[in-house]
Amino acid sequence: HPSVSTASILSLPLPELSKKLRDGSLPPDHVFYAYVGKALQLATETNCITEFLQESENQVRKAKLMERQGLLYGVPVSIKDSIDCQGHDSTMGFIKNLNKPAAEDSVVVQVLKRQGAIPFVKTNVPQSLLSYDCKNLIFGQTRNPLLYTRTPGGSSGGEGALVGGGGSILGIGTDVGGSLRFPAAFCGICAIKPTGKRLSKRGIMSGVVGQKAVAAAVGPLAKDVESLALCLRALLSEDMFSLDSTVPPLPFNEEVYSSTKPLRIGYYETDFFTMPSPAMRRAVRQTKQLLEEAGHTLVPFELTNMDHVIFNYCVRGMFADGGSSFVKKFKGEMEKGGTRMFLWVAEAPHWLKTLLFWISKPFVPRLSSLIRSMTENTVEEVWSLHEEIEDFCHQFIDQWKKLNLDVMLCPMLGPALGIGYPVKASVAISYTMLYNALDFPAGVVPVTLVTDEDEEQLKGYKGYYQDWWDRTLAKAFRGGVGMPVAVQCVALPWQEELCLRFMKEVETL
Repeated sequence: HPSVSTASILSLPLPELSKKLRDGSLPPDHVFYAYVGKALQLATETNCITEFLQESENQVRKAKLMERQGLLYGVPVSIKDSIDCQGHDSTMGFIKNLNKPAAEDSVVVQVLKRQGAIPFVKTNVPQSLLSYDCKNLIFGQTRNPLLYTRTPGGSSGGEGALVGGGGSILGIGTDVGGSLRFPAAFCGICAIKPTGKRLSKRGIMSGVVGQKAVAAAVGPLAKDVESLALCLRALLSEDMFSLDSTVPPLPFNEEVYSSTKPLRIGYYETDFFTMPSPAMRRAVRQTKQLLEEAGHTLVPFELTNMDHVIFNYCVRGMFADGGSSFVKKFKGEMEKGGTRMFLWVAEAPHWLKTLLFWISKPFVPRLSSLIRSMTENTVEEVWSLHEEIEDFCHQFIDQWKKLNLDVMLCPMLGPALGIGYPVKASVAISYTMLYNALDFPAGVVPVTLVTDEDEEQLKGYKGYYQDWWDRTLAKAFRGGVGMPVAVQCVALPWQEELCLRFMKEVETL
């Protein structure tokens, strides 16, 4: 339509856009087609979209005739491939899942629609979701909109690319080891992974079904924190609690989100497992300094024994069956993609795993730990593992409470790695996966860009183990000048509003 200024629609932040849609000053079809056009352009550039949801056009037509109700009235929303939308495949990048359309919308999509939102595309993921790259045989490789030679992150990588490139104003993804936080950080946007049960996971596909050790979560990605807050306000409605009664009926707490009292913030620069890149370290230091200048109190927090947490709780927790159910998912699939290493270890017979464990222990301790964490457990061992994880969580909270903390400031892996590197540096998920094992809400906010000086300092990057993974990561970070780097903001379970309030503070500073 010649009178429509697409650029001015696309430049509006979500809170402003939704206000204009609700007061009638912007017609929903103008907004819809502005985003469809931009999404199409981005799909061509980055290959981030798997499917256009044709029925969204009918929804727009209906929206024009309806009363302007719902917090997200007329807002086009993008949805990750693994989240069910009625009549569409949730492939997870597996060929065997093609032409198996979902019978009904997932609860999250149902609530979005009841809030007036218009889901309009589904976005790409890595095969099996267990990777922080974004590539599969059906749809191919998704690229980072800021630099095409870099990965957009994963597994919500299509979302990261589309929202990061401005082709969607709000995206919904999932996270079991950083799958919302990697794409947001790599593409220079914000995301929050809530506590696992804060939003319904009904109708959402998972990479490893049935495991309870590492909590998965569903959450939003957007350009800014205020947009994430608006999305959670809309999702945490009566509809969410009536459609899924296992979700605690906790509406969005405005008082906590809008509070301005100074915070007591824990922080650390490293987890002593994955050595931070110079830009990551600088991001935390600069953010800490700005927070102190704004009147908040910052308290050092020390992480210990992270190798045990990663291998014994996270990897062993997810593959407690020795990886056999994971291996089954790949039966008959041609591509083995980003999970080749896990599959190879999972498929090895027990005697070979034992042999490899002992041989690699003195030379490559991390590989040896990985092999050991992927052996099959007895029921008794799984139960005692769950008890251990619970104890670890309580110890972590005790340490948090002893320091009297409100929230925590942590590093986030960055800048975006080159395409193909996440597969080779899979252990670098330590900064994010910790908070899935603990089941704490965690969000990311971009705070800086990689400088020439950061790049120069990278030459001295050795890593803590100086093994193959560390050497690979050093290469993967290179060439990222000008790319965004984020920090991670964390709160205690069920404190999403406090987490967002802290993110907002960081974003503002």
